[in-house]
Amino acid sequence: MYLLGCDIGSSSVKASVVEVESGKTVGSDFFPKEEAPILAVKPGWAEQDPESWWGYLKDAIKGAIAAARIDGKEIRAIGISYQMHGLVVVDSDKKVLRPSIIWCDSRAVPYGNRAFATIGEEQCLSHLLNSPGNFTASKLAWIKEYEPRLFERIHKIMLPGDYVAMRMTGDIVTTVSGLSEGIFWDFKNQCVSKDVMNYFGFDNDLIANIRPTFANQGELTESVASELGMKKGTPITYRAGDQPNNALSLNVLNPGEIAATGGTSGVVYGVNGAINYDPLSRVNTFAHVNYTPEEPRLGVLLCINGVGILNSWIKRNVAPAGMDYEALNDLAATVPVGSEGLSILPFGNGAERMLQNRSSSCSVHGLNFNIHGKAHLARAAQEGIVFSFKYGMDIMNEMGINIDVIRAGHANMFLSPVFREALAGVTGAVIELYDTNGAVGAAKGAGIGAGIYKSPAEAFASLQKINRIEPDGLKADSFCSAYEIWRERLIKNSRF
Repeated sequence: MYLLGCDIGSSSVKASVVEVESGKTVGSDFFPKEEAPILAVKPGWAEQDPESWWGYLKDAIKGAIAAARIDGKEIRAIGISYQMHGLVVVDSDKKVLRPSIIWCDSRAVPYGNRAFATIGEEQCLSHLLNSPGNFTASKLAWIKEYEPRLFERIHKIMLPGDYVAMRMTGDIVTTVSGLSEGIFWDFKNQCVSKDVMNYFGFDNDLIANIRPTFANQGELTESVASELGMKKGTPITYRAGDQPNNALSLNVLNPGEIAATGGTSGVVYGVNGAINYDPLSRVNTFAHVNYTPEEPRLGVLLCINGVGILNSWIKRNVAPAGMDYEALNDLAATVPVGSEGLSILPFGNGAERMLQNRSSSCSVHGLNFNIHGKAHLARAAQEGIVFSFKYGMDIMNEMGINIDVIRAGHANMFLSPVFREALAGVTGAVIELYDTNGAVGAAKGAGIGAGIYKSPAEAFASLQKINRIEPDGLKADSFCSAYEIWRERLIKNSRF
């Protein structure tokens, strides 16, 4: 008996097949093999074609089933993880009307800021737990103003995961967790926010039907099942944004537990058991996958846009030609903690929520032509990413979330010993690395939603810890000193 997990990222789309009893991944694949293109017509814009996600996913599913060497008809349920905050709009024939405005697009910042001021900061924070910011609702407001004829043709709005599920099943549905990440959900009144819909002039008919996160959300159509080599009627029984799903994949479900990722963007995601928010809205609070009104499990999300994308930029443009990431990490390790006074502010990928929605270019500080070289830039980039994590985690601490242990997948930036040592050193937290990923988490989420697993504990009993990194007390002072220099440069550069 098998489960299928799908992870719709902005860099690639991945599929994994998980064997139920052992919990092991028996086949995976991803497309495209090179990083998926992001269309940036203007500075600060970022769009992708939803049709491309569907094409990549079909190839990834076929590849994962082939790698697993199983009959696709043995797959019992499907789970979907997806890049958060994107906006997909379709007409009454379920045809996409324009490219998706994705998570790192910053054009909607002014719309969210005006909504925050007009609706009222206290009203927004007490009901939405966030400012409308640069999220899905604000992106829709941009379309309404600049593409009014297209706006009039919109039948439903969707998140990327909702769209992929629609292509599989023909049904347009969403979740409370998804609506909360789009800043459409009123936590106090437990309904679609009247404040947001009325302020922007949106009709409630634009919102898809709401289904539980763990539940039957539609079934494969005959044509899709035939194309994928799967069984007609195979249910989608779980969907969640990539960060709540990453937390699920690490079995982070209870208050005080923390998950982190270091992909294109970097995220620290902590579970809060009480309704709370940051007064400056520098971190975000959404409904976690196990949220209920009776037991409000909320995901407090710190996002830094310029993480893996900065490291990949360093690899392409600074590192010697042909150098892979492992060699780049070795190069960075030749430089002492603090990069001999060199600091990089890693904010070159759109507006940063942590910086109160300021758009800031990546910047290098303290560069000395007689001291610094490629190795210093490589280390300073990784330390700059780590220090941005630390800056945001201090905000989470102010909200009552104490971070003693950070769980992460053994992937992306967490493959770097320099990155891991710096993160443990500057935060004082233990880092635990696990053999999992978003597609595997989505597959196990599908098992929970289908009732195949009786509980999350059963689903994640096989979760394998790969490594545990303790803070190096001998280097703690060096990391903290380097962080203070970085923080001062951030404050001066940002004009807080």
